[in-house]
Amino acid sequence: MGDGEDNDLNLKSMVYKPLDVSEKLERSLGLYGLIAISLSATLGSTLFVIPALGADVLAESGGTGAGLWLAFIIAGLIVLPSAFSKSELGTAMPSSGGSYVYIRQTYGPWMGMISGLGLWASFGLKSAFALIGFSAYIYAIQDPLGFEFTENISKLIAIFLLSLIIVINIMGVKSIKRIQFPIVTISVLFVFLIAFLAGINQSFDWSKPVQGEAFSDNGLLSLDGVTSLGTASAFVFLSFAGVTKIAAVAGEIKSPSENLPKSMIWTLILATAVYVIVSFFLFGLMDPSQLGIGTEKPDKAPIHTFAVEVGGTSLGLVAAAVAIISMAGMALSGVLGSSRFIFAMSRDNLLPQEFEELNSRFETPHNAIIVTGVAMAIAILTIPVGDVAKLASGFKIMIFMLINSTVIVLRRLPDGETWYTPSFKSPMYPYMQIFGIISGMVLLVLMGSSALVGASAAIGLGTLLYFSYARKQVERNFTPWRIIKSELFDKSQYETEKLWLVFNTHADSKNPDHLNLKEFIKAIAVLQPSIKEPHARALFHEIDTDGDGRVDLEEFMISMSEGKFESE
Repeated sequence: MGDGEDNDLNLKSMVYKPLDVSEKLERSLGLYGLIAISLSATLGSTLFVIPALGADVLAESGGTGAGLWLAFIIAGLIVLPSAFSKSELGTAMPSSGGSYVYIRQTYGPWMGMISGLGLWASFGLKSAFALIGFSAYIYAIQDPLGFEFTENISKLIAIFLLSLIIVINIMGVKSIKRIQFPIVTISVLFVFLIAFLAGINQSFDWSKPVQGEAFSDNGLLSLDGVTSLGTASAFVFLSFAGVTKIAAVAGEIKSPSENLPKSMIWTLILATAVYVIVSFFLFGLMDPSQLGIGTEKPDKAPIHTFAVEVGGTSLGLVAAAVAIISMAGMALSGVLGSSRFIFAMSRDNLLPQEFEELNSRFETPHNAIIVTGVAMAIAILTIPVGDVAKLASGFKIMIFMLINSTVIVLRRLPDGETWYTPSFKSPMYPYMQIFGIISGMVLLVLMGSSALVGASAAIGLGTLLYFSYARKQVERNFTPWRIIKSELFDKSQYETEKLWLVFNTHADSKNPDHLNLKEFIKAIAVLQPSIKEPHARALFHEIDTDGDGRVDLEEFMISMSEGKFESE
């Protein structure tokens, strides 16, 4: 997929504008703070809902579904390449916007539109998933509290909460995010307590999560077992969506080349450990029938059921309270994060300017927030919870595949001819990125129609919006992908774009339309390292026919195309 740009653009309109990576930001986030934020984003909206749903997916082709713990490990391993790739991209482009910025910067506005919509949808659906879980826990505790709610009424309560969340986001009350980590910390300690109580329970069976029928009737190593495990791994992929989210604030991180990759890896390890321990002890104690595995309605509040099993009704109420608070808090930040993608796309002229408008009183993008909230409400009311998770996972897998390909494209740019200078580089390049792309494709196929439809919808809608609206609004120019594409398929065009890239890399960002003598000498040294400075100076003055001490883009392209720098 290309960037949708014409091949006959006037050279003067093709001034590439890389991100201002030198922007001065307060680097206040250390390693422990990064891990805290990432864990909060990773665990908050899925920990209390995903276990029974994931086990039900694993059990679709037979078996008990008790082997879900292994699906979490596989999903975590597939996230690893994206963690390394986003660490590299984050240190090269420390700008808010994260994946959307990296993809748009590399592939151009067409792919920026597709990725922006995919990110908006995945963040929104994950928040909707949290609110569906919120309603499920409300429904689960109605009997002990003496209430009587139908499942639909519980969803309406979630919609009411969503309305409050929209209002809070418009008001700009962000301080509540500070309490998310304490909430998630309490949540993790609480589920560990439940797991411990399950482990010392006389009914606990250590063999249940590891025996063959935990994966399929024919065992783990059968075709059914492997396929079911892959499908479940794709389904629970949503659980790791927050691992790489911290890259969006790379410019505010202390020692980003060291702390950014460390925080992602530790978050991935800790989150995987939490999911594995919870699912292992949950299914080591409880029978699938107790959680609705294999039925039309798997338990959407499994931690409540788990807590009741090990500690009675009182502990179940505590579990529900912890879950409700945790998921409500994550939904709040989810609306905040998701709406900012629409805001950023509007700022980049990919969407109408109405989404960039700020509220006159609170200075928040109220239109973007409202549209995000409405879309989430529709998802809560109309899409089955399992399909919400599949759609969100499908969008996220697609984005992670693009992120891995982005590193490959940027690394292929000629040395010394690009602004792309990350302070951290992914290990095992490009094999790590290739593994991430291929494994993502496999997961999308295994997830079935819901994920494929979701990914296709993002591509189709993004393409439609780009060519019907955004293409006329955005400034088109060369992108790294276009340059690499020319290198592969059109050598003559590549030489032209290579010269253009050298010019724009060395031109001062304040005066991007020309090179002075010092900048010209550096540019020539890249094109021809053996050239001596006196000859470069003479060449500069030869090209600078009007003697104003500047060489503009057109003069540079024409003279260099004639090969003047090759002769002494």
